[in-house]
Amino acid sequence: MALKAGIVGLPNVGKSTLFNCLSSAKAQAANFPFCTIDAQMGQISVPDDRLTKLAELVHPGRIVPATCDIVDIAGLVKGASKGEGLGNQFLGNIRECDAIIHVLRCFKNDNIVHVDGSVDPVRDKEVIDTELQLKDLETVETRIKKVEKQANVGGDKQAKVELELLLRYKNALEQGKSARTVELENQDEINAAKQMFLLTTKPVLYVCNVDEKSASTGNEYVEKVREAIKDEDAELIIISAQTEADIAELETYEEKQMFLEDLGLSESGCNRLIKAIYSLLNLETFITAGEMEVKAWTYRRGWKAPQCAGVIHTDFEKGFIRAEVIKYDDYIKYGSEAAVREAGKLGVEGKDYIVQDGDIMHFRFNV
Repeated sequence: MALKAGIVGLPNVGKSTLFNCLSSAKAQAANFPFCTIDAQMGQISVPDDRLTKLAELVHPGRIVPATCDIVDIAGLVKGASKGEGLGNQFLGNIRECDAIIHVLRCFKNDNIVHVDGSVDPVRDKEVIDTELQLKDLETVETRIKKVEKQANVGGDKQAKVELELLLRYKNALEQGKSARTVELENQDEINAAKQMFLLTTKPVLYVCNVDEKSASTGNEYVEKVREAIKDEDAELIIISAQTEADIAELETYEEKQMFLEDLGLSESGCNRLIKAIYSLLNLETFITAGEMEVKAWTYRRGWKAPQCAGVIHTDFEKGFIRAEVIKYDDYIKYGSEAAVREAGKLGVEGKDYIVQDGDIMHFRFNV
C-alpha cells in the first residue's frame, strides 16, 4: 500500500536529522538553509511487540513488520506559494503525500542559524500554514471559475455539489483557516473533496523538536504550540531529533534502553513518532503467522475482510470465500492455532467482517 507522509518545516528545524533517524536513508543534514533540495524518500518499519511475542510461539523463519514511506521535503520560506525559495518544488512534493509531519524548532542553540533570526515555533507554523493556504486558495478560485457555469447554467448535479464545497473552502481559506476545518456534510462532498487534492485537507502531525533536557517534559515553546493548535484537527508529539540521532549510534538494545531511562523515557521518540504517523495515515495491521514468517500487513482502518485479503494478493479478494480469525490475545493465551481451535476461539467471518487491528488472519479463497 503506497501511502507516504512528508516531513516539512522551515530550513534548519531538524527535518533531515529526524528523517535519518526514522529511515535507512541518509539525507544531508547541515547548518544552512536549503541543505535539502531534492525530496529524499525512505521507508520506516512500524514497531510492534506483538510480532515478537507471536514469533516466540510460532518460531518462524523471519519476522516482517509493517512499513510506510516517508519523504524529507525541502525547507519552505515565506513566499513559497509565489515560487520563492524552492516553493513550487516544495508544494508539489507535499501534494504527492498523504499526510504532513510538520517539524517545529522548539529549542535554542546559537550555533544553529534560524532562517528568521529567532526561535518562535508558532510564527514558523503560521508561515507554512499561510503558504499552503494561499496555494489552496489559488487552486480553489481557479476551480470555481471552471465549475460555476456547469453548476448554474448546465444544471450539473455534481458540479453544484463541488461549487458549494469550493465556496465554503474559499471562505475558510480567506479567513486564514486550513481547508480541513471545513466539515464535509455527505458522501458526495467527501468524493468531491478527494478530487481537489488540496494541501490543507491533509492530516497533520506537529513534531516539536526540543533539546535533550526537554525530551520527556517539553518546554515553554511546546506549550505555545499546543495552545496555537488547540482548535485544529491535528496531533502533537515531542521529540529531540539530535538525541534520537545519538541513540541511533548506540550498538546494543541495552545501551539504548539505559540512555532512554536516563532521560525519563520508556520508548524512543522515533518509535512513538512512527506509530503516530501510522495512525495519522489511518492505517492498522492484521497479521499472518506460520512457520515461514510472522508478518504484519497494512490496511486502511474500517476495511472489510475481502479488501484485506486483497492486500496479500488480488486473487484472494476476487475469490474470497471466508476469513478465519484469531484475536491476538487469544493466540497468546492458548499458545498455538491448534489450541485456539480446540478452545472454540477461532472465528469464521464472511465478506462483511470489519477487520480489527491485530487480528491474526487466514483467508480461504477460490479462483
